Amino acid sequence: MAYLSDLALSIQPYIPGEQPKDMQYIKLNTNENPYPPSPKVAQVLNDMDPAAFRLYPPPECEELRESIGKFYDVDKGCVYVANGSDELLSWCFPAFFTGKEPILINDITYSFYKVYAALFSVKTEVVPLNDDFSIPMEYYIGRNRGIIIANPNAPTGQAISLNEIEEIVRSNPDQVVIIDEAYVDFGCESAVPLTKRYENLLVVQTFSKSRSLAGLRCGFAIGSPLLIDGLSRIKNSLNSYTMDIVTLKLAKAAVEDADYFYETTAKVISTRNRVSEKLREAGFEFADSTANFLFVTHPKITASVLFEKLRAQGILVRYFNLPRIDDYLRITIGRDEQMDVLIQKLKDLLMNGRKYGTNSKS
Repeated sequence: MAYLSDLALSIQPYIPGEQPKDMQYIKLNTNENPYPPSPKVAQVLNDMDPAAFRLYPPPECEELRESIGKFYDVDKGCVYVANGSDELLSWCFPAFFTGKEPILINDITYSFYKVYAALFSVKTEVVPLNDDFSIPMEYYIGRNRGIIIANPNAPTGQAISLNEIEEIVRSNPDQVVIIDEAYVDFGCESAVPLTKRYENLLVVQTFSKSRSLAGLRCGFAIGSPLLIDGLSRIKNSLNSYTMDIVTLKLAKAAVEDADYFYETTAKVISTRNRVSEKLREAGFEFADSTANFLFVTHPKITASVLFEKLRAQGILVRYFNLPRIDDYLRITIGRDEQMDVLIQKLKDLLMNGRKYGTNSKS
């Protein structure tokens, strides 16, 4: 420990979801897409020439940026790419936030924001969500502060409207507003069109969820050329080659297969709606989700008990032992057959809760 800096000793790192190796699980804990990526991804991978690996990748990633720009109807100069949206988000802190004024972050949201803030010595003002976990708009209007909002929010799955986002961006004109849209493709309206009108808006997305490429690591940001230049300055001060050749080619193939993208996201949405109905019939309580997961609680059995019982029976969901949400489970939407097993296991646990000694809340 004597060799570690004060920062390394004091920082509380982000803890990712469990990736187990001890047995086969129905894995509904890390919001991965249950469907494979576009068949065009496999074709490009199969056709790759190994000789390409002896060269460094193109540092400007122009082909991928151009393909993303075409899909979202923006110029490639307004697009930036990186190894997952997490890397992009990490660059945002030194690029846009000075630390003189605290930035606004919800109390219940993606926990990496607070980690990055601590790492880059950026002050934060924590904004409590409403009792129903909706975002309190009044805290964000006219504050003239840096802002990060996950939309839909994680882990709650709730979203704010495009009009509300525009109101936030317009009323904080001297600061950067970041909208993290990791789950936007599952039922929420993207703020990308607003980037054409507001120079202070940056939208961050990922290929990990709706494009089924969590194992590839690719994310992108869309914003004004001024903000893109800020990201570029930070990136090129750390590593001039963050994107590898394989990722650049496969991500390009994925974003260019729009039909497959719309087909698989529609499947996830359909399953989510069906599962929502079944869970409500079983007594679970939760807000409508616009993400590829549900954030649920039950009035009779604690979330921690359900989590452990499901894990013992081969089903992984996400449990956060944190204030305000320690009685909720986040359940990723899997394939229909996986969700049917989950629903039946939950019904069995609820029926036998007292018999199993599951610390019933009633």
